[in-house]
Amino acid sequence: MSKQGVLLVNLGTPDSPSVKDVRRYLGEFLMDERVIDIPQLNRTLLVKGIIVPFRGPKSAKIYKKVWSDKGSPLLYYTQLMTDLLQAQLGGEYQVEMGMRYQNPSIQSALDKLKAADVKSIRVIPLFPQYASASTGSVHQKVMEIVSKWQAIPDISFLNSFHDEPGMIDVFAANALKYQPEAFDHILFSFHGLPQRQLIKTDNSKSHCLKSADCCSSLTDVNKFCYSAQCHHTARLLAAKLNIPKEKYTISFQSRLGKNPWVKPYTTEVINELGKGGTKSLLVFSPAFVADCLETLYEISEEYWLEFKALGGERLQLVESLNDNPAWINVLEKLVKQAV
Repeated sequence: MSKQGVLLVNLGTPDSPSVKDVRRYLGEFLMDERVIDIPQLNRTLLVKGIIVPFRGPKSAKIYKKVWSDKGSPLLYYTQLMTDLLQAQLGGEYQVEMGMRYQNPSIQSALDKLKAADVKSIRVIPLFPQYASASTGSVHQKVMEIVSKWQAIPDISFLNSFHDEPGMIDVFAANALKYQPEAFDHILFSFHGLPQRQLIKTDNSKSHCLKSADCCSSLTDVNKFCYSAQCHHTARLLAAKLNIPKEKYTISFQSRLGKNPWVKPYTTEVINELGKGGTKSLLVFSPAFVADCLETLYEISEEYWLEFKALGGERLQLVESLNDNPAWINVLEKLVKQAV
């Protein structure tokens, strides 16, 4: 009998930490019209003329810090998830993994599913919160490729899983190992986005950024808002761990460029906390299901050094979901939701 296909997609990683490979990765990533959503000519001049040439060598040095004998941590953990999910689902399924940028590509993963003549494909972008620049880009790429097939199987797309109870449980269990109550403050740091991209998902044109608390609840109006989904994830985690509102902050990291991004910025929050006398920070990064450069370096090293310079004594990262068996159970659930 024909198998059911599963496609797991993560963001991507350079093939190596060399300057050449990092520049190639940055070029493909940042030239995506959903990532830098400005006119193509302006995007080309910005990315190929400024960002890639100058940021490439700096980024390569950072990638070398997180690279190991297993290669890129993002690729390593995503491949582990794929293998474990395949073993758990069994022979009725074929699970493939692709990266939105670089290798292994979405094209190569879909080619394998096509060659296996699967009867359906479940596409799961590994981004808990929906954003046009991540989940939306994956959906678009898959549709562009499959639209050229003569025989198109049933295809279902996962939009987001920001409130998936199993995911919340795994993050909470990871945190409990560090005794959250022993920390002065808890920080939920999500990957940032330009504010203009949030506004574009507001079909009502009357809600996004119209008030200071526009993300304080998730409703039909802001159901596709990345920031609102991030806030919702953080509230669920705080409730699960009994963290009072005054003891945690939601922030956004990895800002690029001078245009306004979703606020508050993680680096500014850490500054305020450090100057205010906070000595210990427990940091979640619930936008990532696999540890990567943003968690292993940006939080664990960059933010730790900033915090330490302000008198901080401890900054502990709550590791991501990675190959946790409970997370593989969640993935199985997300696959079978479409059946």
